[in-house]
This record gives sequence, C-alpha cells and structure tokens, in this order.
Amino acid sequence: MTTNRSQPSPHHAADRPDKPSLSEAWAREMSFARDARVRGDRARTWTHLERAHILSQPLAGRHVRTHLAMLAVGVRTGRWREIVGQLVRLTVAAPGSWSRRYPVGNTGGADVSALAVMPIPDDLRQLLGPVHPGVDHAELYP
Repeated sequence: MTTNRSQPSPHHAADRPDKPSLSEAWAREMSFARDARVRGDRARTWTHLERAHILSQPLAGRHVRTHLAMLAVGVRTGRWREIVGQLVRLTVAAPGSWSRRYPVGNTGGADVSALAVMPIPDDLRQLLGPVHPGVDHAELYP
C-alpha cells in the first residue's frame, strides 16, 4: 500500500500553526528590528521585537531567539531590569512553547508581567487565529 505524502493529514492540520507564514512574519519583524537598531531607533527596535515575540510564542526556537534579541537590547542599553527579566524568560520560553502554555499576545518585555495575556494587534491576529483555537478572541477585543 502506498500513501500520497504530498497531501497533509487532515487530522494534524488543524492542530498546527501555519509555520511558514508565522515563520516568515516573525523573520520580517526581526529584520525590521535589526534595521531600526542600525538606524539608532530604539523605540522602533523594541516595537518590532514585541511583535516578533507575539508571533514566536508557538514556535519554540524563534521564541528563544526573540528573547535573546530582547536580552541584547537590555545589555546594549544597560537596563538591568530588562536583562534580569529576559534571563528569567529564557528559561521558560521553549518549554512554554512546547507545552502551549504561554500568555497569548504577551509582548515579552520585562515591563509587563510574564503571565499577562494581552490583546494581539489586528494584523498579527490573522496569522495567529488558527494557532490559538481555544482562545476567545472576542474577550480580548471588545
């Protein structure tokens, strides 16, 4: 018996995020953050890292890489609270992604609780909707 491997299994398709789209969007935000850093625009750098964090939560490797980038910002700017906050978050980022136990929409910086569920920006919600099927998005967006 042969199977057609080009067809995704319908059983698993609904259980997984659309990784290429999420990964591409994450890479775009990280690229925007790097460009802003090169231009010396700290506020824009951080905004793009926060957006990258929201996108990375379901993707363990990218989630860790986003926290490493946030840690680097803390080191470059000498913000001790951010450095400590990112070190703590680095210990739980991958396990949180793997177990799908992370606060949806959390922006990832030490200026917010690591446990706070936060609203997802409209443009990112389109990408993350299938990833968070158990979340009542209507409660997050009145």
